[in-house]
Amino acid sequence: MENKNIIEKIEKLRNSRVITYITSDRQGPVNAKIAGDIIPIISNQLRKIGKTDKIDLFLYSAGGDTMVPWRMVSMIREYCKEFSVLIPYKAHSSATMISLGADKIVMSDLSELSPIDPSTANVFNPVDPQNPQSRIPISVEDVMAYFDLAKNKFGIKNDEDLTKIFNKFIDSNPQIHPLALGNVNRTHNLIRILAKRLLKSHQEPMKDDVIDKIVDNFTEKLYSHQYYIGRKEAKEDLGIESVKYAEDDLANAMTELYEAYKKEMELDVIFNSENELGENVSVNKKEYKIAFAESASLSNYFNLSIEFKKQQITTTQQTPQGPMQIPQEQVGFKIIGQGWK
Repeated sequence: MENKNIIEKIEKLRNSRVITYITSDRQGPVNAKIAGDIIPIISNQLRKIGKTDKIDLFLYSAGGDTMVPWRMVSMIREYCKEFSVLIPYKAHSSATMISLGADKIVMSDLSELSPIDPSTANVFNPVDPQNPQSRIPISVEDVMAYFDLAKNKFGIKNDEDLTKIFNKFIDSNPQIHPLALGNVNRTHNLIRILAKRLLKSHQEPMKDDVIDKIVDNFTEKLYSHQYYIGRKEAKEDLGIESVKYAEDDLANAMTELYEAYKKEMELDVIFNSENELGENVSVNKKEYKIAFAESASLSNYFNLSIEFKKQQITTTQQTPQGPMQIPQEQVGFKIIGQGWK
């Protein structure tokens, strides 16, 4: 009920209809990313609202699937004349891509965007030596920076030396398969294409040179995926004219709604399986809401059910008498149910 009341308050301030999309950025199993399963959920929200003049997406996320932003933005645009994104705090990576597709990006002093250079992970990526079941993600910008270092910092220009640089790169330990680099290049090109399409979807057309500048900045020229961008830098330095400063009443309402989600989702609580189990119990089941999509008339959330259980394990420890098996107690957990409700 609290969320609904604040959403209605924002709607009155904005003279719009508001849909929220929040994903948990907690560590451990109670983390959620932007994913394709949100599309039918948002579709249902939009159908409930119907076609209207203005739709605001209240967005908080650390990122996720880069294929989702274009699908989401183009779908929302079918239902409104003006599409805006309200950013209470974090809108990173693919959430930034969604924001770039909005006619207006409404930001408070707390709001932040990030670069949209992704990391790729597929069967051709190198195996993680610490966990042979996993693959090491390859940052697109790390690859680009490696060859930029060779060509522009060390002055390596001729084809023979560049070939040596390339061979040294793929023969590194762990080895990088050439097809993994092909995937990096394909992803890099795709992100640029998607970012341009999102910027070109604006109600008021943008000039091509302005679009190119924004895309260059967000895909190549910030050099770190952990570089977070406030509203002043986004508007004045990176050239995003669609950034609008939230007035005080709106900024306070945006923060109020974010704080309500933060409390309900325990976004500021560090995940610890022993604490989740609780005292003086051996088994416990807990429910977590790790994503929300809400409007004033409809609420959806992604529910995660986790079972925590004390279990005995043995570890090998060196003693003066030699290695010994020492029994220890730890708390294990397993996911026993998940899905949108």
